This record gives sequence, structure tokens and C-alpha cells, in this order.
Amino acid sequence: MTNQEIARAFNEIADLLEIKGENPFRIRAYRRAAQNIESLGRDVAEMSEDEITRVPGIGKDLAGKIREYIEKGRIERLEELRREIPRGLTEIMTVPGVGPRTAKVIFESLGISTIEELEEAARGGRLQGLPGIKKKTEENIIRGIEMLKRGKERQPLGKVMPLAEDIIERLKRVRSVRKISLAGSLRRWRDTIKDIDILATSTNPTEVMNAFVRLAEVEEVLLKGPTKSSVVLRDGLQVDLRVVEEESFGAALQYFTGSKAHNIKLRERAVKRGLKINEYGVFRESDGKKIAGRTEEEVYQAVGLPFIPPELREDRGEIEAAERGMLPNLVELKDIRGDLHVHSKYSDGSHSIEEIAGLAKSLGYRYIAITDHSKGLGVAGGLTSERILEELKEVQAVNKKLKGFKVFMGVEVDIRSDGTLDLPDELLARLDIVIASIHSGFRQSVGQLTMRLLSAIRSPYVKIIAHPTGRLIGERDPYEVDMEQILRAAKETGTVLEINAYPLRLDLNDRYAREAKEMGIPMVICTDTHISEQFRFMRYGVHMARRAWLEKGDIINTMDTKALERFLKSRKKT
Repeated sequence: MTNQEIARAFNEIADLLEIKGENPFRIRAYRRAAQNIESLGRDVAEMSEDEITRVPGIGKDLAGKIREYIEKGRIERLEELRREIPRGLTEIMTVPGVGPRTAKVIFESLGISTIEELEEAARGGRLQGLPGIKKKTEENIIRGIEMLKRGKERQPLGKVMPLAEDIIERLKRVRSVRKISLAGSLRRWRDTIKDIDILATSTNPTEVMNAFVRLAEVEEVLLKGPTKSSVVLRDGLQVDLRVVEEESFGAALQYFTGSKAHNIKLRERAVKRGLKINEYGVFRESDGKKIAGRTEEEVYQAVGLPFIPPELREDRGEIEAAERGMLPNLVELKDIRGDLHVHSKYSDGSHSIEEIAGLAKSLGYRYIAITDHSKGLGVAGGLTSERILEELKEVQAVNKKLKGFKVFMGVEVDIRSDGTLDLPDELLARLDIVIASIHSGFRQSVGQLTMRLLSAIRSPYVKIIAHPTGRLIGERDPYEVDMEQILRAAKETGTVLEINAYPLRLDLNDRYAREAKEMGIPMVICTDTHISEQFRFMRYGVHMARRAWLEKGDIINTMDTKALERFLKSRKKT
């Protein structure tokens, strides 16, 4: 929780500094620090000063501000900036797509200081004609407001899961807790979450409820009862805790995990067998006798089905597949042999190539791919051809030192607006792996964006298309692209599509990833790591793959090193 609060504070400082037109390097330092803090696997409040300064991008000054927040609950520099900058200006900046410059123009020209006023002005066409604001800008602002409204209803998985897991860990310390689990859409690993559902068994439910409502993050207690309590956290999320009987835990877990559509299908199946399913168990209709409920496996077995993993419970054919014995053998985190999308200090990463190799080995990986940005992405320190050749030499030198581990030399090459790649073919041909992606021009037409991706897919050197729809959950909608054309072209050429495991991306999503699987398109799960802590994001990508029914054989980075080398050297159809 502390990490997210400090990250929000640093991002707000960056926004306010940008409004004031201050040093762009200082602004970028705050944004980088925010991203790195949010990615930490530990609560920064539990870290020493020395440990904090070892976090990439955190020097003594920013470490001091972190310590100030931990001790006082506020950062004086942020309070100063809030006093300097009108509150209305910062409010309209919360709309996705409304940056500091645009917000300043709107605020100063029209006096707009609320999102409601902004929406009224945008829908009335009053923003057009202001400096830098055209009809398309106005349309994007309306879309951003709609996204903001949706975001208040559902929050990104990557923001909610760490909070939920932290709550679970603290409740586990309550002596009377016997079993405890997440339920709801979080347990199904949906990419957006409305609230947090937790189930537990306990020898003393009152003790559990008392501990729950006293959690430090709780802003408001909505309900406190002997078996159910509901609270609202400081960031607006509702958390519901239920304590159930031991013999009903499996039935309750199945029931409250959902989805609603899956449960309706399951109940219909039960009725045909003379059974009734609810959160207390499975009962015979004839005499009311309970026949299952202690475990989820019992519940499914009672209606003649094998256990169905939570990620599949969306009524997308999983019950029918279970009936036929055709459920997929879903990929697991342990199946991943390496990460093929990682950034080093050569561009905007935080570690040397040798450090990255050591980190990857410590995770049990057999290989890693260094894929720094190409020169077109200047903000990320993108590399020229000369710098890539320097990096290639270093990768070769590191590989000579390693035993039983391989560093693949690659690049994340930018797809320009005209569909050409940001580096010459003769250079790309020398690399082990070429990832292509779009980082600009997200508001172009469907035709142009589709053309750009198709052009990269048809390149004989591009092996992977990274984060193919460009979404940032809660911040940027997917760009408009004809995914059916993209999938057909990837199938025809043998181009790999990425499930980017960065929690705000999760791109491809489960829907398109499943379509890709059904078409036989090879997939890869990558973290897009920039600092070491982000390697742990792999689990988000694996769960997205599981929601897409992907198996080990569908994903290229489950291959062993030799098999992957052969795959990467194989020529594509163009």
C-alpha cells in the first residue's frame, strides 16, 4: 500500500512540475522513481535508508522524500506544489489523455476546473480552436472521461492483486485462521477488478473480523458481523470478508469465485442430476442430504466433472470441454524457461547485461533476451546502429563467461508511422531476436495502424510483435486496429505474438490470445522488465495465458535453449 501511495505522490509531483515548465530531466526522474517503487516486491516502509537508495532511480534526495512520507504521511514538496497550482487544474489532469500542457490551456482559457465542466465543454464542441486542441483532441478527451468513469468502477488487476495478497498475509497471522483464500474476479485473474472477495475458516470468527476492520488501510467500515464484514480502503476499493464453516469452504470458494455465468451453467447441470448447489454445499433434492462441499474438487465431482481451474470459469466452453475430457493442460509459471523482452542500461533499463543474466539465472531461467529500444524512442534512450553493435559485443563477451545459460541479443525496434522499421535490415539480420512494436501515433486511423503492424509482421527479420494493441489498463484504451487481419498475417508468416506481462498492459488480452491459440499462432510471455523487481510480473502474463486456454506447447519461451535457438533461426514466410 505504501509503495502505491508514494508512487502516486511522485507522479503528481512530476505532473505539477511539468505544468510549471521545470527541468524535464527532474520530471523524468520522479516518473522513473514512481514506476520503480510501484514495482518493488517489498513494502518500502520496511526498508532501510541504504536499501531504498539501492533501488534504481532513487538517490538521497528522493530517498529523503520517501522517508518523509513514511514518517509524516505527506511530502512537503508536494504540498508546496499543490498550494502553487490551482486544484481544478490538477483535477482535469486525471483524465487519461489530458496532459499538463493541455490541462493548463483549458483551465486558463475557459476556467474549467472540474471533470463535469470538462465533459460538458468537450461534448459541446467548446474545446476546439484552443491552442493545440483540434476536433480529434476533443474526441479523445471525451473517451478519456469515459475511461476514467469506468476506472472508478473497476481497477487494474496489477494494482489490486498486491493489496489483496498483503491483506491475506496479515490475516493469516491471526491465530484462529485455518484456511484463507481470495475469491471473485481476482481469483480468476481478470484484468480489471471491481472489489476484493476473501473467504476464510476460523475457530474464532470474531477475532478475524476484529483484525480485518482494524487494518491500517481501512477508510470506512460498511458492515461488521459475526461471519461477514465489508470495508472500504483509502483508495476506494471495497473488500468483503466471509468466514464459513470448514465443511462448506470448497462450496463457498467455488460459489464466490464465479463467474456468475459459469455458476448458472453448473447449477443447471446439477438440477438435471437431482442436485442443488449453493455456497453451503451440494445437496440431493430428494432428501436434502449434503453430499459435497468441503473442497472445490468435491463440488465438481458431484456433478460429474473434473476440477475446472478458476481462470477458465467464464462460461466460454469450459464446462462442455470438461464433459468431453478436453480441458487444456494449462501452462504454469514453472514451465517458463526465460524472458525474451528485457531492457538494460543501454536504453532505459536499470541493470547491466551481466547483472540481468545473474538475476535471470537466480530465477531458474535458462536464457534471457536483451531487447533495448531502437533510436526512434528517444525518451527511452533508444539505440543507434552503432550502439547496438557495441551492445552485441558485450553480449558475446558475457556469453563466454556463462555456463548453462544463454543471453540472446535482440532489439525492440520501433515501427514508424509509414510502416518501416527504425533500423536497417542488414543490422536486424545480425541479431538473435527482433521484437517490433508501436510506441507513437496511437490515434491514427484503423487502416494506418493496421498497415504498420502488418508491415512489421511481414518483415523477414521480425520474430515477435510486442504488446500488439498498445493498451494501458485504466490509462489508455487499445488503439484501433483490425486484429483479425493481424492474426491472419501472424498465422501466415509464423510471427510470434506477445502476451506482455507488465500488469498495466496484459497485452494481448485473453480473448485475442485464445483466438491466436486456436489459429496455431505461436505465443510468448514476456515481462518487458526495466528493473529487477519486474521479473516477478511473469506470473501476471502466465495467468492471462491460462485465461486464454494456453498450454505449454503454445508458448515459445517454454522451450529449452537449443529448441528456442532453432526456432529463432528458422526463416519466416513473408
